[in-house]
Amino acid sequence: MSIVPYDLVIIGGNAAGLSAAVEAQALGVRLVRILEAGSAVAFPELLGQHHLDVGYGEAVTSIDVVGEHLAITTPRQVYLARRCLITQRSTADGWSPPVRATLSDRILVDQLPAWLEEQDVLVVGDDDHAVELTAALSAGGANVVLAAGGMKVGKLPQCASDRLQRLEKERRATILYRALPDEISEESGLLPMAFFNDRRTPDLEFDYVVFASGCRVLEPAETGLSEAAASSGLAWFYGEGVEGATTYATVTAPNLRPLLADAFPELEIPPEPSLADRRRADRAGLEELREKHYNAVITVFESTHSDLWVLRVRPDHGETSHLPGQYASLGLGHWEERIDDAVDPELDERWEKLIRRSYSISSRIFDEHGYLAGHADSDELEFYIVLVPPTPDNVPGLTPRLALKRPGDRIYLGPKVAGRYTLAPVTDPKGTVLFFSTGTGEAPHNAMAVELLRKGHRGPIVSVVSVRQWADLGYIDKHRELESMYPNYHYLPMPTRESDVPKRYIQDLIANDTLKEMYGIELDPKTTHAFLCGNPAMIGIPKEEDGVVAYPEVTGVIELLAQRGFTMDHRKERGNIHVEEYW
Repeated sequence: MSIVPYDLVIIGGNAAGLSAAVEAQALGVRLVRILEAGSAVAFPELLGQHHLDVGYGEAVTSIDVVGEHLAITTPRQVYLARRCLITQRSTADGWSPPVRATLSDRILVDQLPAWLEEQDVLVVGDDDHAVELTAALSAGGANVVLAAGGMKVGKLPQCASDRLQRLEKERRATILYRALPDEISEESGLLPMAFFNDRRTPDLEFDYVVFASGCRVLEPAETGLSEAAASSGLAWFYGEGVEGATTYATVTAPNLRPLLADAFPELEIPPEPSLADRRRADRAGLEELREKHYNAVITVFESTHSDLWVLRVRPDHGETSHLPGQYASLGLGHWEERIDDAVDPELDERWEKLIRRSYSISSRIFDEHGYLAGHADSDELEFYIVLVPPTPDNVPGLTPRLALKRPGDRIYLGPKVAGRYTLAPVTDPKGTVLFFSTGTGEAPHNAMAVELLRKGHRGPIVSVVSVRQWADLGYIDKHRELESMYPNYHYLPMPTRESDVPKRYIQDLIANDTLKEMYGIELDPKTTHAFLCGNPAMIGIPKEEDGVVAYPEVTGVIELLAQRGFTMDHRKERGNIHVEEYW
């Protein structure tokens, strides 16, 4: 068995191992070898891009000290290395899924489904292992959502962070950085349903759910390290908590750069640039940051007034298919200029990151020929957005930056359109459909009303919108045109701060039977569906404890409708009050 000399041997072709190899070579370490016990590495395209040297099927059997080097033995070779980095990890002791779930042939742990093409798959996990699974599923043709539940991208190995960014930019995966389901339910004969205790994330159905098991750093004995090798300081571990060996992590512990600088003094490796240095460099390369993160273009930016806009966005990749009422996410970088003088908290740390927010998809209502716009006929998505001003308790990040954008500017568009706030419950073409909204909450209702009219809905359709002033009604002219074309459609704007109309709220319409007086519409729960989007005070979502329903102190629409026999639409019990909850 021959002995092969190397500067650095990395054990493990996972995200951490590949990232370390790329960084080491970029800093000048000449001879780097990755030993992978299996037949593939996490991100194989990196091998050619960075000319990485990998040995497959090389399970390490022992690591011993030979003079000032380590002797790393595999069934094929003995490698003599100045340093060794062990990135292999094992499932954490006592690990179990972080949410309520029963494993089955569709709810898996660390296992890819046998068939991936066009399958909807949820990955649950917050580390680089979850990223590896997400990338593998996407490469196989699956539609992937990663529920990362608090993932900190800056603490991921660099190639895992880069891969997440690429998957998002190419709209091949949806990353829920803060959301985590609290239950995965698989009822008999049904696909797994993920229930999120998060008003911004709808409950979603998937073909498969894959948990990324939590990982722990290997103990020295598990790697074949002799006692002398473990105490020599020549062997490093990816992660923290290995007694008797130097450890490194990307952020929370000393990273690879200072370790390499100490091990290879002839390289004169410079220290890691400070946040201030990186920020100054980023200011000089804003277009590079935009190219790196943005995946769509703003095609239309129309101002109703200075603080209220209609914009359309066309993605570079992927389709724009959606159901009326659903929403998508938009994003801009913290590096973009603000229209106000507010200072974002922790701006230095967030400088290179995106600010993402969810917005309901609206509708232009009429196409360029004057026909009703079809949501499936356009390669753009329309949004209706209001500028959010800063307050002492809240410094909004996205809209003060969006206010400075114009047609042709680049933007981030989330990869997956989502939401259960759709017209699916409306099955009777003669039934009554009521839309109640405040401000830009009318956006999904615009799309839903157009869809009903396109399909020939014959029952009454009423869209009620509460705003402060007439100027806050960006679509009023188009709705008036709809009214003239369709006798069963009614648009009722309600400014609350104008002298030419009496001040009243949506709750007043219901309490006073105004809809019956104006349009002859009875609030009959047997034939009516009510859709609510906007200010939570208007909606009035109740809380239920021990079977007792408690409504908010301020009476909302839900309470008033419930008094008339209406019921809320729940996860497992359908009702006729439907609420958009991501506000």
